[in-house]
Amino acid sequence: MFGMGLDIGIDLGTATVLVYIKGKSIVLTEPSVVAIERDSKKVLSVGEDARRMIGRTPGNIVAIRPIREGVISDYEITEKMLKYFISKSCGSRSFVRPRVMVAIPAKVTGVERRAVIEAAQQAGARKVYLIEQPIAAAIGAGMDISKPSGNMVVDIGGGTTDIAVISLGGSVVSASLKVAGDDFDEAIIQYIKKKRSLMIGERTAEEIKKTIGCAYPQEPSKSMDIRGRSLITGLPQNITINSGETLEALREPVNQIVESVHNVLEKTPPELASDISTKGIIMTGGGSLLNGLDRLMEKTLMIPVFIAENPISCVALGTGRALETLDAINRNGVGASVIITGEEA
Repeated sequence: MFGMGLDIGIDLGTATVLVYIKGKSIVLTEPSVVAIERDSKKVLSVGEDARRMIGRTPGNIVAIRPIREGVISDYEITEKMLKYFISKSCGSRSFVRPRVMVAIPAKVTGVERRAVIEAAQQAGARKVYLIEQPIAAAIGAGMDISKPSGNMVVDIGGGTTDIAVISLGGSVVSASLKVAGDDFDEAIIQYIKKKRSLMIGERTAEEIKKTIGCAYPQEPSKSMDIRGRSLITGLPQNITINSGETLEALREPVNQIVESVHNVLEKTPPELASDISTKGIIMTGGGSLLNGLDRLMEKTLMIPVFIAENPISCVALGTGRALETLDAINRNGVGASVIITGEEA
């Protein structure tokens, strides 16, 4: 059983929350969505149940995503969501107040850090630790970041893309870009609206991205049937779209990410840059699964690019492993990237 030493790692993502429990690996993966009653602010459902309500709710019920671009946009709702996920993960042991490590984007402000700590404390954490997402992603992807050697990770989540060059347990150069998976969906919505005069919802756009979306020309081209509302007749309409159209739709957000990776490489000290050109770049996060994104990056930057084994779980696994090695980190003083904060309750 857990006893008093319950440790939880949380990847508090814009699109998905993953919870890791020490000794049990990832126990929960749910969308970061909360459905509330508009007037009373009463929480009706959280996670997958709430996600099903997006775009389908009556006027008095709203499905909210309380984390926007990797940052808490609705503090109260985030706290309720965290409380729900922590107690769901701990099951009958929810009376044991856990130590919690939360992964946050690389470039958040002091105020935003504070909001995450307070939300986790209010949700029942005994002690709260923060770790930067790219560092957690690197640890979760199995990189050994403790040595004086350059490692580069590109973590493409729902709301942010975090890019970092890591050596000796800390970020040497990093960037956080507010262009990621959600922007891919939005780009598809706008493209279909403009080019095909059809209005589609977030869920359809996500399905297109996962099924035929691509960042590099596909041979042979794939196609799929979609349904939306015609902007000409105002009635439901079916159309067929192909992967070439998604390539065009996604060009801008994809290029912004590749450009940011290029900028980080330009600022990287030469010795570390030479390590990276040998080892390659590791991509993590759900956005890294966009078909052909690794090939595009490799072709543009002329450096090998690899997708991590479990890209979606990397950050959560990294928070868990960082918690497990926390005492060693504290002893050796390595890993200044792990910000230890929060009080014992």
